[in-house]
Amino acid sequence: MTGQAQREALRARLAERRLIVAPGVFDGISASLVSRIGFPAGYLTGAGVAAAGFGLPDIGLLTQTEMTERARVLARALGDVPLIADADTGYGAPLNVVRTVREYEAAGVAAIQLEDQAFPKKCGHLPDKELVPAAEFVQKLGAALDARTDPNLVVIARTDARGPLGLDEAILRANAYAAAGADVIFVEAPEGVDEIERIAKEVSAPLLINLVIGGLTPLESSSRLDELGYAIAIQPSLPLGAAAWAMLSTLAELAGTDPARWAPTKPAEFFTLVGLAEWSAIGERFREGA
Repeated sequence: MTGQAQREALRARLAERRLIVAPGVFDGISASLVSRIGFPAGYLTGAGVAAAGFGLPDIGLLTQTEMTERARVLARALGDVPLIADADTGYGAPLNVVRTVREYEAAGVAAIQLEDQAFPKKCGHLPDKELVPAAEFVQKLGAALDARTDPNLVVIARTDARGPLGLDEAILRANAYAAAGADVIFVEAPEGVDEIERIAKEVSAPLLINLVIGGLTPLESSSRLDELGYAIAIQPSLPLGAAAWAMLSTLAELAGTDPARWAPTKPAEFFTLVGLAEWSAIGERFREGA
């Protein structure tokens, strides 16, 4: 299946108004398994690519070209299954967003996700996120919508406002991004079932929810999310976490040590395994005014 056919397939599935469950894919085997098991979509997780592909935490260290190349590999491995692809902040200004959309589309993705964090971004379930003004992100979103050559490419607008600014601002931004033309809206890191329900009620657009193991958002069931009208539920950490635990357990057994010493229970602890503390120290050393 070509990228165009995958995009048409994702659009058709969205039109059915049934929840699309998209497990995280980050390498060839994860994408191949998602395809063979028959999921309706796979989600290119930036955190998974950073950790599994480069041994890095999800704090904005990967480049557009690195992510584009991984998107191309995974789109090919998924075959007929559409790929929903994380593109962080678009890797720069609106001009950079235009190139990012063109490169991702050429790589065969069915959907591209952009977020309103400042660069460098952080995992949505880590603290101390910084945002760009909503008007600035609307400009980026407009550039993305204008850049696609295939109108079936789904553009997903993510807001990370819930953490630093509260749910009211997150919902305001979500509706502004929907009004600006985003196909799907992603409010990152709601912190309770009541917030999940409120977003479903108050945001006038198809919705994506991110279910991260050990993250800030309750792991609500697919049936309940479907009832609430969510369009997409991504599970970015589920395959990655299982693979990492299997490797950790096997290597600990080989070394004769207890894997519990290293086992993460939340995203920050997982990223510690791939250098979060060390990279954070570097960032703090060169922080403006430090």
